[in-house]
Amino acid sequence: VRSLGVIGAAHPLAVRRAVVRDLRGQGRATAGYALAYQVPRWPERALRIDDGARVERIMRSWAGAEWAASDDFALAVLRNRQAIQVPGAVHCAMEYHRWAVRSQFRGDGRRFAAAVARPVVSPVLQIHGAQDPCLLERTAAGSGRWAGRGLRHEVLDGVGHFPHQERPDVVTELIDRFLAG
Repeated sequence: VRSLGVIGAAHPLAVRRAVVRDLRGQGRATAGYALAYQVPRWPERALRIDDGARVERIMRSWAGAEWAASDDFALAVLRNRQAIQVPGAVHCAMEYHRWAVRSQFRGDGRRFAAAVARPVVSPVLQIHGAQDPCLLERTAAGSGRWAGRGLRHEVLDGVGHFPHQERPDVVTELIDRFLAG
């Protein structure tokens, strides 16, 4: 791997650390959604009812204001509401959040943490929305300690949790420049 691009995400250990050390920030942001996802079956049901109306509420609360008011957002919401109805999709979406919480106390989680604890040897481009309420920008910036050959951290103003959808032209340009450099 010659380079790595990360969009709207942070190193998993940066997130774990921030949830515990930044209780009023990342801890509160994560608890706002991830704890409810730990309950069996209820989150899946809640996301599917009313043709996935909750998906729209989540997307709207995590998106930047400009994108949330656009026709493009309405189309993205429609597609995501349809996607959550695909058999198995909602369960897989919830399992990501369940595993991230529960695995910390199990052998598979400890093995995962050990495997990702070593800094990557490739340069990393990290693109993040300044208004992301789900994964705070300061949490994403905390990923630098695991970027061995350097982290290029780009923050997009007015953008929430979905930089690739909210500003696809800017994200594409940043990736192109990163790969060319």
